[in-house]
Amino acid sequence: MSTLGYEDELRSERAYVAGLYARLDAERARVKAKFTAALGGTGGTPMERDFEVRALAREVKRLDVADNGLCFGRLDSISGDHSYIGRIGIFDEEHDYEPVLLDWRAPASRAFYVATGAHPENVRRRRQFHTRGRQVLDFTDEVLGRPTGEVQGDAALLAAVNAPRGEGMRDIVATIQSEQDEIIRLDHPGVLVIEGGPGTGKTVVALHRVAYLMYTQRERMERHGVLVVGPNPAFLNHIGRVLPSLGESDVVFMTTGDLVPGLHVTAEDEPDVARLKGSLKMVDVLTAAIADRQRLPAQPLPITLGTATVRIDAETAQWAREEARASGLPHNEARSVFTEIITYVLTERAIARIGRGWLTRADREGWEEMRGELLKELATDEDFTAALDELWPILTPEALLAPLYSSPERLRAAGADEALLRADGAAWTVSDVPLLDELVDLLGRDKAADKAAERAVQREQKAEAEYAAHVIDQLRLDREELDEDIGLTAENLLYAEDLADRFGVQDTRDLVERASADRDWTYRHVVVDEAQELSEMDWRVLMRRCPARSFTVVGDLAQRRSAAGATSWAAMLDRYVPGRWAYRSLTVNYRTPAEIMTVAAALLAEFAPEVQPPDSVRACGVRPWSRQVSADELPAAVEEFRREEEGREGTSVVIGPPGIGDTVPGAVPASETKGLEFDAVLVVEPEQILADGPRGAAELYVALTRATQRLGVLHLDPLPRALNGLTDTGTPVQAGT
Repeated sequence: MSTLGYEDELRSERAYVAGLYARLDAERARVKAKFTAALGGTGGTPMERDFEVRALAREVKRLDVADNGLCFGRLDSISGDHSYIGRIGIFDEEHDYEPVLLDWRAPASRAFYVATGAHPENVRRRRQFHTRGRQVLDFTDEVLGRPTGEVQGDAALLAAVNAPRGEGMRDIVATIQSEQDEIIRLDHPGVLVIEGGPGTGKTVVALHRVAYLMYTQRERMERHGVLVVGPNPAFLNHIGRVLPSLGESDVVFMTTGDLVPGLHVTAEDEPDVARLKGSLKMVDVLTAAIADRQRLPAQPLPITLGTATVRIDAETAQWAREEARASGLPHNEARSVFTEIITYVLTERAIARIGRGWLTRADREGWEEMRGELLKELATDEDFTAALDELWPILTPEALLAPLYSSPERLRAAGADEALLRADGAAWTVSDVPLLDELVDLLGRDKAADKAAERAVQREQKAEAEYAAHVIDQLRLDREELDEDIGLTAENLLYAEDLADRFGVQDTRDLVERASADRDWTYRHVVVDEAQELSEMDWRVLMRRCPARSFTVVGDLAQRRSAAGATSWAAMLDRYVPGRWAYRSLTVNYRTPAEIMTVAAALLAEFAPEVQPPDSVRACGVRPWSRQVSADELPAAVEEFRREEEGREGTSVVIGPPGIGDTVPGAVPASETKGLEFDAVLVVEPEQILADGPRGAAELYVALTRATQRLGVLHLDPLPRALNGLTDTGTPVQAGT
């Protein structure tokens, strides 16, 4: 294409994209007007109005994300037709809703990602736009079906991977590769495992798969939403913009420590303790710990009924306990069975003593009448309630687990390892979360507490309705004094019930807020990132959250740090979805340049020789370097790195062994950088990272593969043998020098 022809084409494309933005703005204005009207509307039932408002709110969010890079490409077919590809779909209402912009997830858009010279998919030319905001800066063309294209087809991809990193992960909607697109659009109803080494894009592929599923299965997805589970808050913050940028907002982001609403994690377990807590054997421990709280009285417990004193003896309590356990109900719910047996025995004994000489069993009416009086007495008897609490207490997960951890006797009774003993039983760790969640089901609900909470809600709703009625009455009294310009008339006054709805009787929280606060919420789909770190008990929690067993699982077994984590995917998944999980691998490294990956691959070969490192798609031209320093020289060397990076565009980080932040302010341990990426990385004391337990090599591997451009290493002790590929100069050396 000549320079003049290119400029003409560029002007034409800019005009077309400007027209798309004009349509987008008009649609935004229309939807926002409907949304505003729906907020103030009075027609229909409160539920119907709420449904309309929520639907319009979702549409407003969908339209608001498309400003940056609305249209990023064009397909020209062999027959001469062309289609534009973008973040959302836009249609021409005046011409039978013809698409003027195809959503990237639509079937017709797939060729944009998978067409090749060998398999052109009926495509003659693929055009990719380079945009900034609403402006088309330039474009590149790839002509398919020929030995060579007019322009290198990887230009857009290389521009994206070489661009400086910002504060969060970017979507790859404009540069999805064929290998990635196959996984994103895979029609698999069960669990999909995506494994890939550092930089292969497995996380962003999983997020785009979620966006695709929410587009193709909108009705199934939107009522329950999607849960994304990540390793730490920094990671979730890093990836949190991807789905909103693709128009999807009904997504809850959590770490495993957030899965029990309201729980605050304040401590960290030693690796051996985390391994114990992560084992499925803990289900038996918890079951035994509950059974240990279902006691028999050491001495008969006296209860006064009427004029008689009766006793709860061990024999009676044992009968009641056996019946309660045989009911199959969770502990708290089975208390009613236990109470029923105890009550029956006590009232029978009391009636026999009180009615001795004048009341016989043949007088069933008199017998039952007296039983009714005694039952009322028992219901308010503090000694009886105290006896029940001693023998079969109502327990919360925290009230069961905290005393278990702090008592050697209770641990022994539950068959638990003494390593679980700790001074502060309520100092919760991440490994405690799945145990507390398990206990929610093992213990069951406290029905009395649930009823009390329900009554409190009813009282609140009644008070709100009464307040609304008072407002209506006041408005009616005052309306004659109001200026007529206000337009307040008897005809447009709301009824008290409608006004009460506006004051909060209806749940106005969006899906994310409701799901995050509800332990019993179930999701339509769950994404698990860094899944190799999850324990057997973690997986039980997640399976409860998604009864349909629809998962996208992302991980790399070679990067596993947790002693309780996965050694194989089958070991974790076959128990729940035998024959219903599929495996896909990503083999191309889009993040880590070849110079850095060569160093990391040498380390990988030492601790996981069976794992093939991913192939880097590019080189950066800068060799990774190392420098040996003394402890006194370390702070100055770190500051030198930081000063150099301050003058460059992009992001940087200093990574070291656990506790590095105490000696190098601002530095982070490798475990906190999983899934993150930076333009420049300085690894401090790699020998200490390597020495930190059996999985230290995996942590060092993670640290070395976070950089997209520049990697430096500062070491105090001799450099680990696996890192001998580093240039030992102390300053970065340009390739070729």
